[in-house]
Amino acid sequence: MPHNFTCLDISQCMLNKTILHVAAKYLESDISGCLGQFLTLGTKASIWCGKHFKMTLMSTEESQEEEHASLFFQLLLDLLSFSAASFSALAKYPVPSDRVLMDIVENLEQLNITKDSITEIKLLIRIHPFGSEVLKVALAVLDAAIKICRVYSQSVNWVLCDARTEKDKSVVALLQLGEGALAIKVNVSDIILTLISLANESLRCAAEAWSSSLKETVSATDAKRTFLPVKFYLINAARISSQYPIQAFLVYKEITLCVLMISTFRVSLSKESLLKTASQMLGDLLEQTSFHLLNSLLNSAQVKWELKSEILDWLFIDESDPISLHGDTSSYYRTKAMDAVFSVSCEAMPRERILLLGRVALFVILLKSSLELEEDVRLGIIRKLGWLLDILVDEEVYSSILVLQIYIGGSGQTAELAWQPMFYSLLHALKTFMVGVSSSPTWREFESFLLENLFHPHFLCWENIMELWCFMVHHAEIDLVNDIIDKLCPLFKLVASSESLFIPGSAMRKMARSICMLLTCGAQSMVDQVYSFIVGDDRFQLSSVMHIALLMEGFPLNLLSDNYKSVATQRIITDYFGFIENFDDKSLRSCSSGVFEVPVFALSASLQSL
Repeated sequence: MPHNFTCLDISQCMLNKTILHVAAKYLESDISGCLGQFLTLGTKASIWCGKHFKMTLMSTEESQEEEHASLFFQLLLDLLSFSAASFSALAKYPVPSDRVLMDIVENLEQLNITKDSITEIKLLIRIHPFGSEVLKVALAVLDAAIKICRVYSQSVNWVLCDARTEKDKSVVALLQLGEGALAIKVNVSDIILTLISLANESLRCAAEAWSSSLKETVSATDAKRTFLPVKFYLINAARISSQYPIQAFLVYKEITLCVLMISTFRVSLSKESLLKTASQMLGDLLEQTSFHLLNSLLNSAQVKWELKSEILDWLFIDESDPISLHGDTSSYYRTKAMDAVFSVSCEAMPRERILLLGRVALFVILLKSSLELEEDVRLGIIRKLGWLLDILVDEEVYSSILVLQIYIGGSGQTAELAWQPMFYSLLHALKTFMVGVSSSPTWREFESFLLENLFHPHFLCWENIMELWCFMVHHAEIDLVNDIIDKLCPLFKLVASSESLFIPGSAMRKMARSICMLLTCGAQSMVDQVYSFIVGDDRFQLSSVMHIALLMEGFPLNLLSDNYKSVATQRIITDYFGFIENFDDKSLRSCSSGVFEVPVFALSASLQSL
């Protein structure tokens, strides 16, 4: 006997089967006075079947004794037939009272068991002769459910009904009817949660299948077959959230977790050669759709800035927050982690290391979509750029994004151009965001971020910051560039000291290195401007020290205008011969700081440029 069936279960199964048979006979008669009772009956039977469905499938697959399981499958078939017949019968009557209508709209149990039957239909057909018939009746249940929605929406005298709903009978359209009259009667948040759970469950099943024993490449067709239903769920969830953002905010943690899991799943798929096509299809079908779901909250005028900030804080939690990250740092990047992604709960979401790369990938999408975002959200993202640098410092993260190839999409691109290291994708997104905020009030905040991180100690973070500075100097208007130079030069003076001249990692040398990198990207006037500021101020005692620091870091003398180049060359040569003429043991002993030999270092460092 299958282990999931006891004598009590068998008796209950036979009783339910008998009750359904009796109830089904009355569906042909007038049941207008007891619609609620028929709904309750179908719900209770569905709940009972749902508890035994998966266990029965497993036990039947493992055991050759199917006698008792057959009784359950007959009950399942009777239940689905009853559901289809009861839905069809309900459609014959006018819209019932508010309470019964809410039961109809919110009752998901009969549809849940229908969904489970369709999901497991391959296994059903293989292990039991009822399988094909179950599929046929399950589809009849869906048809009947659609018809009752259509009949009810057409029969109600909706106030100022939107004309386009006459062509579109979806859940979103029903919620919009009559200025949202139906939405008042149902729990919109629960509908969103149901759609999200359907999307998550579909992706979890795919992750489990692809994580186990994959031996061949997942084809584009198979991947599309998996992701298209998920896209359908997400599109409807996004549309409902856009219409009812306040109700959607009540479940923002579930929404953000769904979006983050999709982002993490895409990164996980991209690591395996057999799953790269699946990663590409996920990017094409789900990336923007999931972003629209998140954007329905972030860009809503009905959601206050404090609430939007709460969403960003939840997604990109500060490293200084008491809630620290945890998880297996050595194994969370392995392929087997794919199915573990969909086991993360909302409560554990901020602390899970398994989601780290997914957070970075999601942040990249936000940066690239800056033109679609409102000003307050852009400001919130700028204030999270510090979080991004903190995450990049993580050893596992920066080592992964340097080598991990990510699909970036785009029509007409070759396979080589459609995939690129995650680091370049991040850098491109930062540049895109910089362009987006360059002419907005949030620019000063972004500029402050660049200035604050000019001396960032981590090499990858500093490279990112300098790439952004160079990009700005190369493409920005001359007035903005001059303004930047006017801020950097006084800062260079502030960190200058003769003691740090010969320390490559000192603030002075890093400042000189940064300025020289910027000058190679700028116009000739910019090079002249810096040279005039640093070398032309003879009143500043450390002017010569700053001069040599620039030369040691590769100051582009060859980019100076002819006049300044002549002045610079003459000064270097004159200072050198002056040093030679005055050089003796006594002067060498009197100056132990190294500044005395500056003319030698200046000539040596300038030879390549000159």
